[in-house]
Amino acid sequence: MTRHRRAAAPQRTDPAQPTDHPSAARPRRHRRPKSRRARLGRAALALTAATALCAAGTGWYLYQDVFRHIGSSDALDDHAPKSSGGATNILLMGLDSRKDQNGEDLPDSVLDTLHAGSSDIGGYNTNTLILLHVPAGNGKATAFSLPRDDLVDIPGFPKDKIKKAYGLTKARTEERLARQGTTDRRALERAGREAGRRAEIETVRRFLDVPVDHFAEISLAGFYHLADALDGVEVCLEHPVKDRYSGADFHAGRQTLAGAQSLAFVRQRHGLDGGDLDRTRRQQAFLASAGHKLDSAGTFTDPVRLLRLLDVVKQDVVIDKGWDLASFLRHARNLSSGRVAFSTLPIEGFAKHHGEDVNLVDPDRIRKLVRERTGGGPDRTGQPGDGRGSGSSTGRPDDAEPASGPPARDERVVEGGGIPCVD
Repeated sequence: MTRHRRAAAPQRTDPAQPTDHPSAARPRRHRRPKSRRARLGRAALALTAATALCAAGTGWYLYQDVFRHIGSSDALDDHAPKSSGGATNILLMGLDSRKDQNGEDLPDSVLDTLHAGSSDIGGYNTNTLILLHVPAGNGKATAFSLPRDDLVDIPGFPKDKIKKAYGLTKARTEERLARQGTTDRRALERAGREAGRRAEIETVRRFLDVPVDHFAEISLAGFYHLADALDGVEVCLEHPVKDRYSGADFHAGRQTLAGAQSLAFVRQRHGLDGGDLDRTRRQQAFLASAGHKLDSAGTFTDPVRLLRLLDVVKQDVVIDKGWDLASFLRHARNLSSGRVAFSTLPIEGFAKHHGEDVNLVDPDRIRKLVRERTGGGPDRTGQPGDGRGSGSSTGRPDDAEPASGPPARDERVVEGGGIPCVD
């Protein structure tokens, strides 16, 4: 009886199953394979979910890491006019400084690698100034290079080279704060740079009579690190060059440049017929080629390559606080595929100003050209483009004297989407 009651135990676990049913003793054997499959399915689902969460977590961490460490600035005037209709104007400023963000000298080993001379050279001049106009939708973008020696009005100073707005304002701000009792060198450096950025942005905005919606400042070493992050950038030269000042030593034709070579390429001006104007075109060609490399290498879809690129951003770039860089990177994929044309704003001639070589410009002509290329109306900023203090159509001040040099040349367009050849 005892054995019979134990044998009947399955009835109590499944009262609905008759004791004399042929399958009464087989429920567990039928469920086991199904249960194993279910467990494996649940494990696979859990693994997939865990992987997705890890990937999302890693992406979120990297995103947060970039924006925690990237330099940000309050230099943009919130009350200044902004672009309308979905268009965006971005001012790119290349700072020719041999110092880090805290004003400390870069190590000699770095300066030697960059072939950039001592930390006393360059000051805080913006030797690269490019206004990037990104139209609404997927239209082709236009990048205007402003030659660094253009003689323009600088707010709060006499007319001078456009590249000097940053350094002049920075120095004046630091002197004022020091007189007021500020002794912290890093605090002075930060305040001076913010004032310099504001002055450079305002100088460009008034000169071109266009809004500036965002800006990015890149250090001297940025070109070097960008080329390294991309495993080299391919460029094309129409003639061989050798320049001991910049370290440029390249053969004619297409060639891939590593970090230090890239910096030499974008810095060379000696030995070029157009001097600084040809150097400006070198910078345009480098950016076009780098954009082509970004697109062809699939950088925007390759997490490893993108991380290396973002490391350059963290190390060498300062942007305005209101800029959604992640959104722009998604849009930059369109720009890197060749949907951008680089041009240099024209000059009228050359002169001497306080003993320095300067470019004479016609502000009205330049503003008209920019408005036409960007689809703007007569007045993009809501303020008249008065060109205050221009003196004449060429912007020549009373003490400027004509200077000898290469003839003035109008801009030539450098198209993105490939490897453009330059002098």
